[in-house]
Amino acid sequence: MSKVTQSQKVLAKNRRAFYDYEFLETYEAGIVLKGTEVRSLREGGGQLTDTFALARKGEVWLFGLYIRPFSHGNRANQIPDRPRKLLLHRRQIDQLAAKVTQAGLTLVPIKLYFAKNNLVKVELGLARGKKRHDKRAALAKKDSQREVERALKARG
Repeated sequence: MSKVTQSQKVLAKNRRAFYDYEFLETYEAGIVLKGTEVRSLREGGGQLTDTFALARKGEVWLFGLYIRPFSHGNRANQIPDRPRKLLLHRRQIDQLAAKVTQAGLTLVPIKLYFAKNNLVKVELGLARGKKRHDKRAALAKKDSQREVERALKARG
């Protein structure tokens, strides 16, 4: 996973995705926005819950991204949860389309952020869904790690 650098301002994270999916690869994609959507994102009006991406006809689309209408907007405000086109290189789109057609792989947005040049970017993850026992094992590992950290903190 790529870490957030100081030049990135994270607008929204999909924390649930790390619980539900195991990520194999990540990609950075631009997003096509219209009207006052960037201003709304600057106000903190984006949500990535229940968002997914699909590759269709040589393009990648983001579905379910909710961008709240701009507070000082007018009729230029867009529909809050319309499908949005993602900007990737042709080679990346072809690779993603080929991998997604494999059994059990999907494209999940991980975070939405402003890049260093003030462009809105989406970090996509090529993911495989976790089974119920995998989720329990991940929670158990996380709990044991917390216990170890607490013990070390109490020690010194």
